[in-house]
Amino acid sequence: MNLGINDHLFLVCGATSGLGLAIASALVAEGAQVLAMARSEAALLRLQQLHPGQIETICADATAPATTAKVVEAIGSRRLHGALVNAGGPPAKTTLETTLQDWDDAYSSLLRWKVSLTQAIVPLMVPHGYGRLLFIESASVKQPLENLVLSSALRMAVVGMVKTLSQEIASTGITLNVLAPGSHQTPAIERIYLKKSQQTGLPIDVVRQQAQAQIPVRALGEAADFASLAVWLLCPLSRYVTGQVYAVDGGSIKSSL
Repeated sequence: MNLGINDHLFLVCGATSGLGLAIASALVAEGAQVLAMARSEAALLRLQQLHPGQIETICADATAPATTAKVVEAIGSRRLHGALVNAGGPPAKTTLETTLQDWDDAYSSLLRWKVSLTQAIVPLMVPHGYGRLLFIESASVKQPLENLVLSSALRMAVVGMVKTLSQEIASTGITLNVLAPGSHQTPAIERIYLKKSQQTGLPIDVVRQQAQAQIPVRALGEAADFASLAVWLLCPLSRYVTGQVYAVDGGSIKSSL
């Protein structure tokens, strides 16, 4: 299927690892140009070398206050067609383990920078009557997950912002959607298994096996499969889809919503 994104320009946050890397690679495979952002200059260089001519790099911490201006400068006068808004999550903790500083940090790492970036790039898209913003959050926005209270609470705030803005600018041709991944084979899942191992005293391999057994499809998700849905939501074919939250979790969420 021709997704119609050849030579389109996309910003991809968290582009060198896990789901972000899979999505950046899938966009490149469709002929897109990618502004890849991540904190590791070495990892960005490796990605750029794999896809010469299609990857530009922004070495920055997405959550840092100065990064939004750096992104706008990198875009310059070019037309930005879409953005993947994505970064790592906060520490795995129960509610009573958290401190107020944990909550302040989670606000900065999960919500504040996304609002700043969104407010900066949406106006760049409005004159063109087209744009695609896709936020990677977590299945915890649909059903709380054990030991992830910081993620559950602040990611729900992101969903509230996305759904509200999607209504406010629905007539502009710009869409905003959220992907809510469950357990995938990425480095991020290991912090959850480690936390459970510390709580139970079980070896991390046993924790991993028990967690996978609870997923209805009996397997972790593959980043490449996740990326296929993400790229569709970032392409022109998804014009009638906005303000939605899609769980990609192997059937783990029991809610009908």
